[in-house]
Amino acid sequence: MEQSLLSEQRNGSEEKSSENWSSYQYVGRSGSVIPTASLAGTEVSVEEIRSAAAYSEHYPPSLHSGLVSSPEPDLDEQSVVYQGGYGGGAGSTTSEFHRQTLDEVEIRELLIDHVGHRCCWGSRPARTWKIQRVEDCNVYVGTLDTFIEERETVRETEPYLGGSFDGRDKGPELGVWELDLKSQFPVLFIPHKESREIIPHSESIAKCSGCAGRGGTVCPKCNANEEPGSYKENQMTQCSACHGRGLLAHKDGSDSICVTCNGKGQIPCATCGSRGLVKCLTCEGSGSLRSRNVALVRWKTLSTRKVSATSGAASVPDDVFHRAKGVQLCNSQAHQCTPAFFADSYFLNKFSSEVIADRAPVPVSARVISERHTISVVPVTRVTMAHRNRLFSFYIIGFSREVYLKDYYPSRFCWGLCPCLEWLKL
Repeated sequence: MEQSLLSEQRNGSEEKSSENWSSYQYVGRSGSVIPTASLAGTEVSVEEIRSAAAYSEHYPPSLHSGLVSSPEPDLDEQSVVYQGGYGGGAGSTTSEFHRQTLDEVEIRELLIDHVGHRCCWGSRPARTWKIQRVEDCNVYVGTLDTFIEERETVRETEPYLGGSFDGRDKGPELGVWELDLKSQFPVLFIPHKESREIIPHSESIAKCSGCAGRGGTVCPKCNANEEPGSYKENQMTQCSACHGRGLLAHKDGSDSICVTCNGKGQIPCATCGSRGLVKCLTCEGSGSLRSRNVALVRWKTLSTRKVSATSGAASVPDDVFHRAKGVQLCNSQAHQCTPAFFADSYFLNKFSSEVIADRAPVPVSARVISERHTISVVPVTRVTMAHRNRLFSFYIIGFSREVYLKDYYPSRFCWGLCPCLEWLKL
């Protein structure tokens, strides 16, 4: 007869959890708070956004439209923003706040559902094995997203086929960071976006270096033996039809004028028409090139991820915690984020400082637009099941209750066919 493994003390954990929420204290500090696609629960007017962006010296002019065009917050983000009170008693521990109470039926249902999505796994252990131990081993996830704008200048050249050009006589050439890319600025913290912009008044016309401005290069067939850069016109080649005779011999002994060379025995060069030059591919025969400076602009987010897990959850890969849904304890945004301050938790203060210290390096050609720092706690439950002398453990992670099994499950009957079936997508 199997017995329920959940102790009576866990039955009242849900009531205790709700009490602990109200006693939790958090004080965050940041330079400015700007609404973005993942900052839920913040309402700021467009006028305030424009005012904050115009006041800060850190943002280039192109930032204004990006702030205004940011979409509404997505409520299906990775973390739930903490909505607890700010008052209450001190000394409360964060590990008590995020317990998810699971009874034996729910645990088995979650494992059975997970096993059901595996082609060769049996459900018998999930249904019949004894739940020996249930442990809370919550995990803290810290992130620091650095949104940067990188600009660099490249010189582009194309054939000049005539017409006007935008040179320095029409105004001073702008620097790469003087360009106003207001209309192209993306939503903050997108993974990556690229753009290119011609720098005004940077065009110039120059003689083609490939053909020295002649519009053609020396013919490699009829002028192959000439000195570099020199050529001769009207170079003829021997007629291949009459072999230079100008006449074609017939079987009856008679001769006729060669129609290929008109009896001359020589024909013009088939490559250049005996001009001595072939069309220059660089300038397309114009002899001139137009050059201009082009700004290559890249917006991207550099991310730092850090996980603080207890020994009970150390075997779970970090990416499982990053995609899990937890409770957001801190969400600050500024030009440069500083460590968060938790009034009652030295551990979280230290963890936040470590995340900030691991800030991703910014390229020399880039500028930081904004940073976003979050700390979340992901509820993790470790369940150990036993049958006779056999044990196996699995994890229930996040509020979405994702089941994670590292290696061992006692009822697998694939006989080596699982990789083949996965490859065939059966």
